[in-house]
Amino acid sequence: MLKLENVSAAYGQSPVLFDVNLEIADAEAVTLIGRNGVGKTTLLRTITGLHPVTAGGVKLNGEQFEKAPAYARTRAGLAYVPQGRGLFPHLTVQENLLMGLPALAGRETAKKEIPALVYDLFPICLDMAGRKAGNLSGGQQQQVAIGRALVTQPRYLLLDEPTEGIQPSIVQEIEKALTRIRTELRVAVLLVEQYLDFAWAFADRYYVMQKGRVIESGLTAQTPQSTVQRYMSV
Repeated sequence: MLKLENVSAAYGQSPVLFDVNLEIADAEAVTLIGRNGVGKTTLLRTITGLHPVTAGGVKLNGEQFEKAPAYARTRAGLAYVPQGRGLFPHLTVQENLLMGLPALAGRETAKKEIPALVYDLFPICLDMAGRKAGNLSGGQQQQVAIGRALVTQPRYLLLDEPTEGIQPSIVQEIEKALTRIRTELRVAVLLVEQYLDFAWAFADRYYVMQKGRVIESGLTAQTPQSTVQRYMSV
């Protein structure tokens, strides 16, 4: 289980997150929603170790990780696909995928090669293996970015706005792939998403953030989208 206990964070002297509690069970899908600027991306960066915690705890598989560096969290099973995908545009698709392999250092049982399932889930990674990532469409880049995250063989996959700027047909493909990632690989997914149709179709539970705090949570199956829409509009 991934668990946050009263997590707070700041930029300099300006607090951004306030006593956030959140948990994700194995193979569960959770969506984090809220308006732009409420702290969702900062929360993901805090979980992954890219932004420091000022108070509270981050537990991963029962162990405290709030003081651990980002690489240690990755090796423990966290994978992060940032908003904007974070690919190396001048490297090929294949080279971008290979960049995930160093995260397996120290795992004796890990195979030091790109898993075949990555190509099965995202055929674009094989079809365009020799093409520079910067020349791909937004939807193709997103698939490569998720594929690279899977190379690290994670237990928890954190996605920041994976549908942003992507055509509906590719969004459907990504949803199908993420469903397989959960069911076949047993990987839990934490999804920051503005597109509620996608979030509600995929996630089991939701958290709402407002001004750096979690103000509401529940089951997506028991909560109409209309009741949380007010937290998304300006």
